[in-house]
Amino acid sequence: MNFRGINRREIILGLALLPLCRPARAAAPEQLSVDADEGRVELTRYAGNRAGKRPAVLLLHGSRGFERKPLAYERYAAALAARGIDAYLLRYFTAADAAVFDPKTSTREKREAYETRRFDGWSKRVSAAATAVLARPDCSGRIGLLGFSLGGYVAANTAARDQRMAALAVLYGGMPDAMISRVKHLPPLIELHGEADRNVPIDKGKELVKLGKTVGAEAEFVGYPGKGHGFDFSDTDPMAADAIGRVVGFFEVRLNPN
Repeated sequence: MNFRGINRREIILGLALLPLCRPARAAAPEQLSVDADEGRVELTRYAGNRAGKRPAVLLLHGSRGFERKPLAYERYAAALAARGIDAYLLRYFTAADAAVFDPKTSTREKREAYETRRFDGWSKRVSAAATAVLARPDCSGRIGLLGFSLGGYVAANTAARDQRMAALAVLYGGMPDAMISRVKHLPPLIELHGEADRNVPIDKGKELVKLGKTVGAEAEFVGYPGKGHGFDFSDTDPMAADAIGRVVGFFEVRLNPN
């Protein structure tokens, strides 16, 4: 495993960068909708701040959707856009999915049983959105996936199925168990995971990185000592800025031509 620890200098840098990770309000995001299996997929686009053709990143939410912590997702989108990368918040859930994952009526057991048979359907919806993004005249033809928790599993599953994906970043996720033995390809990937995560065990993240290396992908694991699930959604923790910086830097390198 390529484990990278977090040192004191990175903590100080993270504190300094926190104000820079707040969503930019200069350019209003654009609401889009594309055809896909099981109904249309809604996207919110944050345009990169440079002219000409730009790479794109599709952001995939966790089981509560973007609405639970909208500013946290927007920080990632704004940071990507600031570096000239178009960022799309992609709502891959159908109405039926949203009902199953409603925290007021659902249980963990019900959700886990349901999601095991939904990954391929969700990935088809993500790939349909990617097709629409890649067809845009402002797209460079390079596209990446950024998934959080459940969205990290969907992103990994999609990247294994769809070779158009040029880069994969996963926050505290992994590869669906049923897909592991079938994976033949993965793009360059980075996995960030809190070492004290009680929702998704850290071993799931390490397993994804090992799988990537097994199929010949460049893969990096970054662990955050003492951090739990969703640590990067904090408004004050310097490690949130560290995570955003690592993810954006990863996509800058992987999605831009040499």
